[in-house]
Amino acid sequence: MRVLVEADGGSRGNPGPAGYGAVVLDEGGDTVLAERFEAIGVATNNVAEYRGLIAGLRAAAELGATEVDVRMDSKLVVEQMSGRWQIKHPAMKPLAAEAKELAGDFESVTYGWIPRERNKRADKLANDAMDGKAMPDPVIGEVPAGEGAAGGGAAGKPAAAKAVVTERPAESAAHVTAPPASWSGAEGRPTRLHLVRHGQTELSVARRYSGRGNPPLTEVGLGQARAAAARLSTLDGVAAVVASPLQRTRQTAGEIAAALGLEVDVREDLIEVDFGEWEALTFTEAAERDPEAHARWLGDTSAAPPGGESFDAVHRRVSRFLEELAAEHAGSDVVVVSHVTPVKTLLRLALGSGPEILYRLHLDLASLSIAEFYPDGHASVRLVNDTSHLV
Repeated sequence: MRVLVEADGGSRGNPGPAGYGAVVLDEGGDTVLAERFEAIGVATNNVAEYRGLIAGLRAAAELGATEVDVRMDSKLVVEQMSGRWQIKHPAMKPLAAEAKELAGDFESVTYGWIPRERNKRADKLANDAMDGKAMPDPVIGEVPAGEGAAGGGAAGKPAAAKAVVTERPAESAAHVTAPPASWSGAEGRPTRLHLVRHGQTELSVARRYSGRGNPPLTEVGLGQARAAAARLSTLDGVAAVVASPLQRTRQTAGEIAAALGLEVDVREDLIEVDFGEWEALTFTEAAERDPEAHARWLGDTSAAPPGGESFDAVHRRVSRFLEELAAEHAGSDVVVVSHVTPVKTLLRLALGSGPEILYRLHLDLASLSIAEFYPDGHASVRLVNDTSHLV
């Protein structure tokens, strides 16, 4: 018997009050065979997601399934259980080991990522758990004849003759989110971006425009990248480290990714603004070379340097990046390593401000800022230009 398992977990605070949910469905995904959810006290999102996976695998074994297709919206759990990502966080290792042991009792287990909107059943159960709801009394339903494993279940036991099916209300597929934040009305689990500017290069030392040029980090810059990595390594359950394709950002991101046991995901839309003919010039040199164009560029985001790119163009591509990232890693923590202009643009998007903020924000090398984007469109900025890890 082949079944589908949809699993999810959540934490209101990360860490905070947490719970998980799991649903076992028939092979076609049409019939619910079992549901599980439970509050687990204070934990992180990723711990709760692993607990949801474990509960789903156990329920599948109880039904006598021999093959399991797991679907989750946690990229981290899917990649780790598939063996493509390392498991370095101490809280995750025993949970992953338990899940692997359970998976070993089946003939086959596959893992696939699905977007959050396709994982609504498990997401609702996880929220029910966090809301303190109790599992309803089960309704016993027959397993169709011939669907049990021949000669035994997944753990070598006789195939189950009955399946426990919980009776859910008609709205069971509805997406239930965390209570709104009292001060903003924001609902749901935000996608939290840890925004890091790259470390020092020779051009930044000389205070020269550094856009599409590709200088490496200096020794000081490498030290800054390692300091940022040491700080971010304490985060629990980062789903991804994404970076601009340029060398200085990839070096910075590489240090952070190594500390987190992840790979660097390169995104072209995170590249720095193109300064065109002003590349590697100082502010004064560019102003003397093209006084009118430079003066306009300082106050008009639609203006571009000669042969370069406007801030408005950067805004369009960074907005596209944010939309894609929020779909891929909804409700997760993501480290974004980029440059001054893309990081300022992400902060602008979070604040909902006009373009003037680009001229008023200052971002130091290897600084950290944090912005959260909610599924209902709300956003908040929690930190800007923090360099305490460099002291």
